[in-house]
Amino acid sequence: MSVAELDFASCYRAVAARDARFDGRFYTAVTSTRIYCRPICPARTPASRNVRFYRHAASAEAAGFRPCKRCRPELSPGDPGWDHRGDLIGRALRLIDEGVADDGGVTRLAGRLHITERHLHRLFTAEIGVGPLAVARTKRLLLAKQLLTETGLPITDVAFASGFGSVRQFNATMKETYGFTPGELRATAGGSRGVADTSLRLRLHRREPYDSGTLLRFLRARAIPGLETVDETSYSRVVPGGTVTLTPLPGHVRLDVELDDTRGLARVVARCRRLLDLDADPQAIADALGGTSLGPLVAARPGLRVPGAWDGFEVAVRAVVGQQISVAGARTLLGRIVARAGQGGVLFPTPEELLGADLEGLGLTGRRIATLRALAARVAEGEIDLDGAQEPAQTVSRLLLVPGIGPWTASYVALRALRDPDAWPDGDLVLRRTMARLDISEDHIERWRPWRAYAALHLWSAS
Repeated sequence: MSVAELDFASCYRAVAARDARFDGRFYTAVTSTRIYCRPICPARTPASRNVRFYRHAASAEAAGFRPCKRCRPELSPGDPGWDHRGDLIGRALRLIDEGVADDGGVTRLAGRLHITERHLHRLFTAEIGVGPLAVARTKRLLLAKQLLTETGLPITDVAFASGFGSVRQFNATMKETYGFTPGELRATAGGSRGVADTSLRLRLHRREPYDSGTLLRFLRARAIPGLETVDETSYSRVVPGGTVTLTPLPGHVRLDVELDDTRGLARVVARCRRLLDLDADPQAIADALGGTSLGPLVAARPGLRVPGAWDGFEVAVRAVVGQQISVAGARTLLGRIVARAGQGGVLFPTPEELLGADLEGLGLTGRRIATLRALAARVAEGEIDLDGAQEPAQTVSRLLLVPGIGPWTASYVALRALRDPDAWPDGDLVLRRTMARLDISEDHIERWRPWRAYAALHLWSAS
């Protein structure tokens, strides 16, 4: 849905009904107050003559509107229309979430996508209404607003944690865009002035329903010893410079972060959202799959999510190691790889670290070691990008050129790392057996498009 495709009447009805299905899909700007809100804002519905609708928060801010302090647009779940898109805009937005524009500006962002800055700006303006720098700036401001409101992190640390290059730039940008300084916002929000602390707690919002139990069971069965800890209520892992713990609660997921350097916080938040598939639209998925042969499974597990990835290379290694062995066996081998090749024996190795590690004697076959080395080399060289810059079909085709990687492995990577909602692990034995037990023939697979990844999770969960 582009800027021009927002239908005023439909949007206004959603606002009047405070329809949560539209939260994150558009923002309501009120000309009489110069405030923009989420569709679920509890404030009185403004008169239609005073309303403007924007597809992205950045568009509303570029038009001179400030975020509502009551409904807090920074808590809005992401737009599912962009979450699953593999086109340039979708990939660019994921890279912005990763902080690519904060680190290297539009030049680096366009370079990762292999297009010109001018073309990228043209695409953003047509689709969103503003350029990529404006989107990145709004991302920074909204994260800063959440940190100022929910945490006691010192304002100087908030500036760097949200991606600003200096405190002066942070203060000036917030004053220019919102009309108040960071200190004024913290004071009106009733927040602490902040003390030095390496731990933070944030709320990550999602759409309901949300089947956290099935998601945590999936992650627990595959938790790598020494790297991840998963129980019935939460997921924890070691990350560079600290740890993260994710605890699903009613209405949101609580994120507890402990970092030596909070400058990577925006990237941590983005990766946590993808890991737990927080931007999905469960209603659209249920509507598409509920009327098919999967109807009983969809009804049994409302809000089922596809487990994502903290790191794309990690998922690719998991897929290669897991070929033709049990989930428990793969978990054991992956734990040995982390202990041997990962930094400190607790972090998952980077492609460069895996290339330099001795993988003999871990229980891997010679062929599997060769595949892992070939994969690591191509990711290290930039030939394969597993973190969102490449079009998913192109990434899959390049994965298939790696000796030892077949369609199942490439599809599994597409499903978890590339966020392809239609990825289907063809040839998966568990899927075949479950379909046979449920008397579902293979010609039904085409009927599950474009949500075959979710169909696969329903079948795996029913096995």
